[in-house]
Amino acid sequence: MDKEAIADLIEEKNQALFNWLNNQSIDNWETGPSEKWTSGQQVLHLLQSIKPLNNALSLPTFVLRYKFGKANRDVRDYQTVVTRYQERLKDVPKGKLSPYSKDMKVPTIKEKKYLINRLKVESKKLQYKTKKLSDKNLDTVILPHPLMGKMPVREIIMWTAYHTEHHTKQLIENY
Repeated sequence: MDKEAIADLIEEKNQALFNWLNNQSIDNWETGPSEKWTSGQQVLHLLQSIKPLNNALSLPTFVLRYKFGKANRDVRDYQTVVTRYQERLKDVPKGKLSPYSKDMKVPTIKEKKYLINRLKVESKKLQYKTKKLSDKNLDTVILPHPLMGKMPVREIIMWTAYHTEHHTKQLIENY
Protein backbone atom coordinates (compact mmCIF):
# COMPACT_ATOMS: atom_id res chain seq x y z
CA MET A 1 0.00 0.00 0.00
CA ASP A 2 1.52 3.32 -0.97
CA LYS A 3 1.87 6.33 1.35
CA GLU A 4 -1.09 8.25 -0.03
CA ALA A 5 -3.38 5.24 0.28
CA ILE A 6 -2.27 4.66 3.87
CA ALA A 7 -2.85 8.31 4.78
CA ASP A 8 -6.29 8.16 3.15
CA LEU A 9 -7.06 4.95 5.07
CA ILE A 10 -6.15 6.62 8.37
CA GLU A 11 -8.45 9.51 7.52
CA GLU A 12 -11.30 7.19 6.50
CA LYS A 13 -11.12 5.01 9.63
CA ASN A 14 -10.87 7.99 11.97
CA GLN A 15 -13.70 9.83 10.24
CA ALA A 16 -15.94 6.79 10.71
CA LEU A 17 -15.11 6.82 14.42
CA PHE A 18 -15.71 10.56 14.80
CA ASN A 19 -19.02 10.34 12.91
CA TRP A 20 -20.15 7.53 15.21
CA LEU A 21 -19.11 9.47 18.32
CA ASN A 22 -20.96 12.59 17.16
CA ASN A 23 -24.20 10.62 16.89
CA GLN A 24 -24.04 9.05 20.35
CA SER A 25 -25.70 9.99 23.58
CA ILE A 26 -23.41 11.88 25.93
CA ASP A 27 -24.20 9.18 28.52
CA ASN A 28 -22.20 6.58 26.55
CA TRP A 29 -19.03 8.55 27.15
CA GLU A 30 -18.80 7.62 30.85
CA THR A 31 -21.05 4.54 30.99
CA GLY A 32 -20.44 1.45 28.91
CA PRO A 33 -21.82 -2.04 28.57
CA SER A 34 -21.03 -4.48 31.38
CA GLU A 35 -17.34 -5.43 31.40
CA LYS A 36 -16.66 -3.33 28.29
CA TRP A 37 -14.91 -0.01 27.86
CA THR A 38 -16.92 3.19 27.66
CA SER A 39 -16.75 5.36 24.54
CA GLY A 40 -14.38 7.61 26.45
CA GLN A 41 -12.07 4.72 27.32
CA GLN A 42 -12.03 3.59 23.68
CA VAL A 43 -10.98 7.08 22.55
CA LEU A 44 -8.39 7.31 25.32
CA HIS A 45 -6.98 3.91 24.32
CA LEU A 46 -6.68 4.96 20.67
CA LEU A 47 -4.96 8.17 21.74
CA GLN A 48 -2.58 6.19 23.96
CA SER A 49 -1.63 4.01 20.99
CA ILE A 50 -1.15 6.70 18.34
CA LYS A 51 0.83 9.21 20.44
CA PRO A 52 3.87 6.96 21.01
CA LEU A 53 3.93 6.18 17.28
CA ASN A 54 3.92 9.87 16.38
CA ASN A 55 6.58 10.53 19.02
CA ALA A 56 8.77 7.77 17.59
CA LEU A 57 8.30 9.07 14.05
CA SER A 58 9.46 12.50 15.25
CA LEU A 59 12.89 11.04 16.02
CA PRO A 60 15.61 10.85 13.39
CA THR A 61 15.39 7.51 11.59
CA PHE A 62 18.99 6.65 12.51
CA VAL A 63 17.95 6.71 16.17
CA LEU A 64 15.11 4.28 15.50
CA ARG A 65 17.41 2.01 13.49
CA TYR A 66 19.97 2.06 16.30
CA LYS A 67 17.39 1.33 18.98
CA PHE A 68 15.21 -1.24 17.19
CA GLY A 69 17.19 -2.46 14.18
CA LYS A 70 16.24 -2.88 10.54
CA ALA A 71 13.61 -5.03 8.88
CA ASN A 72 14.82 -8.47 7.84
CA ARG A 73 11.78 -9.33 5.70
CA ASP A 74 9.48 -7.85 3.10
CA VAL A 75 6.61 -5.64 4.18
CA ARG A 76 3.28 -7.43 4.56
CA ASP A 77 0.17 -6.09 2.87
CA TYR A 78 -2.70 -4.51 4.78
CA GLN A 79 -4.91 -7.60 4.87
CA THR A 80 -2.06 -9.78 6.14
CA VAL A 81 -1.35 -7.29 8.94
CA VAL A 82 -5.05 -7.26 9.88
CA THR A 83 -5.29 -11.06 9.81
CA ARG A 84 -2.15 -11.48 11.95
CA TYR A 85 -3.50 -8.98 14.48
CA GLN A 86 -6.84 -10.77 14.69
CA GLU A 87 -5.03 -14.10 15.19
CA ARG A 88 -2.86 -12.62 17.94
CA LEU A 89 -5.92 -11.18 19.67
CA LYS A 90 -7.48 -14.66 19.78
CA ASP A 91 -4.42 -15.91 21.67
CA VAL A 92 -4.74 -13.25 24.38
CA PRO A 93 -6.40 -14.70 27.50
CA LYS A 94 -9.87 -13.23 28.12
CA GLY A 95 -9.68 -10.18 30.33
CA LYS A 96 -5.93 -9.69 29.85
CA LEU A 97 -5.15 -6.21 28.63
CA SER A 98 -2.04 -4.54 27.42
CA PRO A 99 -0.11 -3.10 30.37
CA TYR A 100 -0.61 0.28 28.72
CA SER A 101 -4.40 -0.02 28.93
CA LYS A 102 -4.76 -1.86 32.22
CA ASP A 103 -6.77 -0.05 34.90
CA MET A 104 -7.72 2.66 32.44
CA LYS A 105 -9.58 5.56 33.96
CA VAL A 106 -12.99 6.55 32.67
CA PRO A 107 -12.64 9.97 31.05
CA THR A 108 -15.21 12.49 32.20
CA ILE A 109 -17.68 14.26 29.95
CA LYS A 110 -15.64 17.43 30.54
CA GLU A 111 -12.67 15.68 28.90
CA LYS A 112 -14.63 14.47 25.86
CA LYS A 113 -14.04 17.40 23.52
CA TYR A 114 -10.37 17.61 24.48
CA LEU A 115 -9.70 13.89 23.94
CA ILE A 116 -11.52 13.75 20.62
CA ASN A 117 -9.67 16.85 19.42
CA ARG A 118 -6.34 15.36 20.54
CA LEU A 119 -7.11 12.16 18.63
CA LYS A 120 -7.98 14.21 15.54
CA VAL A 121 -4.70 16.14 15.79
CA GLU A 122 -2.64 12.97 16.31
CA SER A 123 -4.38 11.34 13.35
CA LYS A 124 -3.54 14.30 11.11
CA LYS A 125 0.06 14.23 12.36
CA LEU A 126 0.34 10.56 11.48
CA GLN A 127 -1.07 11.18 8.01
CA TYR A 128 1.45 13.98 7.46
CA LYS A 129 4.38 11.91 8.75
CA THR A 130 3.33 8.94 6.61
CA LYS A 131 3.44 11.07 3.47
CA LYS A 132 6.78 12.66 4.41
CA LEU A 133 8.70 9.48 5.24
CA SER A 134 10.65 7.92 2.40
CA ASP A 135 9.49 4.56 1.10
CA LYS A 136 12.85 3.13 2.12
CA ASN A 137 12.38 4.22 5.75
CA LEU A 138 8.76 3.07 5.79
CA ASP A 139 9.92 -0.39 4.72
CA THR A 140 13.21 -0.82 6.61
CA VAL A 141 12.83 1.04 9.92
CA ILE A 142 11.10 -1.10 12.53
CA LEU A 143 9.21 -0.29 15.71
CA PRO A 144 7.99 -2.54 18.51
CA HIS A 145 4.33 -3.37 18.95
CA PRO A 146 3.19 -4.79 22.33
CA LEU A 147 1.25 -7.66 20.75
CA MET A 148 2.69 -8.04 17.26
CA GLY A 149 6.41 -7.68 17.98
CA LYS A 150 8.72 -5.62 15.80
CA MET A 151 7.12 -4.34 12.61
CA PRO A 152 8.26 -2.14 9.72
CA VAL A 153 6.89 1.39 10.07
CA ARG A 154 4.64 0.97 7.00
CA GLU A 155 2.97 -2.03 8.69
CA ILE A 156 2.54 -0.37 12.07
CA ILE A 157 0.93 2.65 10.42
CA MET A 158 -1.45 0.38 8.47
CA TRP A 159 -2.16 -1.46 11.73
CA THR A 160 -2.98 1.88 13.39
CA ALA A 161 -5.66 2.52 10.76
CA TYR A 162 -7.10 -0.94 11.35
CA HIS A 163 -6.89 -0.48 15.13
CA THR A 164 -9.24 2.49 14.84
CA GLU A 165 -11.63 0.41 12.73
CA HIS A 166 -11.44 -2.44 15.25
CA HIS A 167 -12.46 -0.17 18.13
CA THR A 168 -15.14 1.57 16.07
CA LYS A 169 -16.67 -1.86 15.34
CA GLN A 170 -16.58 -2.67 19.07
CA LEU A 171 -18.43 0.55 19.83
CA ILE A 172 -21.04 -0.11 17.15
CA GLU A 173 -21.59 -3.70 18.36
CA ASN A 174 -21.82 -2.79 22.05
CA TYR A 175 -23.98 0.35 21.97
